[in-house]
Amino acid sequence: MPRSSLNYRRQRARRVDPERERLKELARDIHSTSRHAAGARTISGQLKQQGEAVRRYKARSLMKEAGLVSKQHKRYRYRIAEDESVIALNKLNREFNVSAANQVWCGDVTYVWTGVCWLYLAVVLDLYKRRVVGWACSRRPDSNLTIQALRMAYESRGCPSGVLFHSDQGCHYTSKPFRQQLWRYRIEQSMSRRGNCWDNAPMERFFRSFKTEWMPGNGYQYFTEAEQDIAQYMKYYNHDRGHSVNGYLSPAQAEAA
Repeated sequence: MPRSSLNYRRQRARRVDPERERLKELARDIHSTSRHAAGARTISGQLKQQGEAVRRYKARSLMKEAGLVSKQHKRYRYRIAEDESVIALNKLNREFNVSAANQVWCGDVTYVWTGVCWLYLAVVLDLYKRRVVGWACSRRPDSNLTIQALRMAYESRGCPSGVLFHSDQGCHYTSKPFRQQLWRYRIEQSMSRRGNCWDNAPMERFFRSFKTEWMPGNGYQYFTEAEQDIAQYMKYYNHDRGHSVNGYLSPAQAEAA
């Protein structure tokens, strides 16, 4: 190769494209806000919401140039079962796409380590735009925990009636106090088949996102630290985190659109 051609290529490689640098900075902001969880698909979707015509493969190229690496989800194998609950049938039947708010809420409970004890987290998700409408934390995974999360959802959504509440068959959802609270709120109950996590897939995905994208890998050192960080994640999830179901708008943005 002639020396002049080689020098030209080297000079071209050293040139800085201001527009591309601007897009990389936007990608860095999205990646940083997500605690390094956002991948090319998410970055592309959120850049499009900001008016930037960036497709997935260009987003991947921007990430590579900026040295951005997405956290990868672990793959799990789930046991499948078909046993219906004697408390409530699976009325939702995986119909996760609903046409309005307060038609279907999903609930579930997970746990995280906080140095000396477990923190149990109950969450209520409105399926309409996947918005978190209620949550509660406790040292005990009992019906008081799930009732607190349900109460927050009920009051924050203006005390709606005719909601379908779907969950798994955990004892904190089959208990008499929790079912009585549903009856007071005029909320109908639906339950997944035993051992079949796919019947409550939106909640499984929510907790997976929280634990892989946001929560420290070794858990938290203190219970109060976990509570504060969980509250911060709920705010981020509802107002800043783009969701594929919403065309990469956040749940709050999608509800307001």
